[in-house]
Amino acid sequence: MSTPVPGVATVLRNPAFLGLLGYRLLAMLSYQIVAVTVGWHIYQLTRDTLSLGLIGLAEVLPYIAFALFAGYAVDHLPRRRLGMAACLGLCVTTLVLAGVAHGSVPAMGTLTIYVAIACNGVVRAFLAPVYMSLFARVLPREAYARGAGISSVVMQTGLVVGPALGGVLVALGGKTTAYLVAAALALAAAIAIISLRVSEPALPTERAPIFRSIGEGLRFVFGNQVILGAQALDMFSVLFGGAVALLPAFINDVFHYGPEALGILRAAPAAGAVLVGMWLARHPPDRNAGRLLLAAVAGFGLCIIGFALSRHFWLSAALLMMSGMCDSVSVVVRSTILQLSTPDHMRGRVASINGIFIGSSNELGAFESGVAARLLGLVPSVIFGGSMTLAVVGLTSKLAPKLRRLDLGELR
Repeated sequence: MSTPVPGVATVLRNPAFLGLLGYRLLAMLSYQIVAVTVGWHIYQLTRDTLSLGLIGLAEVLPYIAFALFAGYAVDHLPRRRLGMAACLGLCVTTLVLAGVAHGSVPAMGTLTIYVAIACNGVVRAFLAPVYMSLFARVLPREAYARGAGISSVVMQTGLVVGPALGGVLVALGGKTTAYLVAAALALAAAIAIISLRVSEPALPTERAPIFRSIGEGLRFVFGNQVILGAQALDMFSVLFGGAVALLPAFINDVFHYGPEALGILRAAPAAGAVLVGMWLARHPPDRNAGRLLLAAVAGFGLCIIGFALSRHFWLSAALLMMSGMCDSVSVVVRSTILQLSTPDHMRGRVASINGIFIGSSNELGAFESGVAARLLGLVPSVIFGGSMTLAVVGLTSKLAPKLRRLDLGELR
């Protein structure tokens, strides 16, 4: 007899789950305010679309370099302490950016900004594995899909409020104020995670050699067609289909608006994702989840192409909002697959590998967008990216038939 799925109200009465969501939301708000502010900061200094892409590259290279080691650390060290240390690191690097904006820290052109962003990439490598490993400790297995929906709403709320707040802070208080608020939020996230009351798994008495342990995680992911297919689908769609990194250029060169408009466009995809996430929290996907995932990513690609062709600000915002709706479906299905398929003792390593696929694709996508915009032009580069996303969907459907036919009930 199957275990009944807890309702939304039951899940939200779980204080440990609420505390974990608070940690995620605060960290997300901090990171998104920095993302908006540093993009505006760099473009004001350089007026170069390639420099916007270099922001992503500066963050993703150290992220990738440290991600697998971060996953190993999460599986072998106290998870809450690692989360607190990562949030404190985010706070420190953001204070450095505030110092650059204020003039009290030498900018050395834009070098100091890029170095601070690189340090953000290092500490970010720990945030998601800590969250994903503790997620499985605060919820029963039958509540994973509903919890993933609620988590998606919280994450996307951060993506809505963070960029909008960042744009407003830059417009009203300047870049220094925006950075200082982001640093305070990172400090609050550190307090939230260390205060979390949750039982952590017993630490292993003997630690496996680090590279052998990392290899075990890699073999698990690459040997699972469903996990690998879902991660690859998201990675390449975001890599080619992301237009967010170029939004400062669209605001400045196409729409001719200010930083407040940048905040609106940055927030639009997340606003759509919140709406769909709220629906999925009450109606978690189960049957035909694989086909739903493929359809959602295809819809994302079509929205990105429409955004590139639009010359009207609010139509563009609506298309970005629709792209966020599609992305929310992808996030919930993929997160549920990951939680249901991963053994508890490997959650840190698998989450770090997922982070390389998913988290790094945003920054690599930003770099790809900057290079493509330099070579093809602003609008053609985004059309190309959306078209490549559609091609990735077709290729994934052909190469990963288990993912295409997946029902989530098979994993429970």
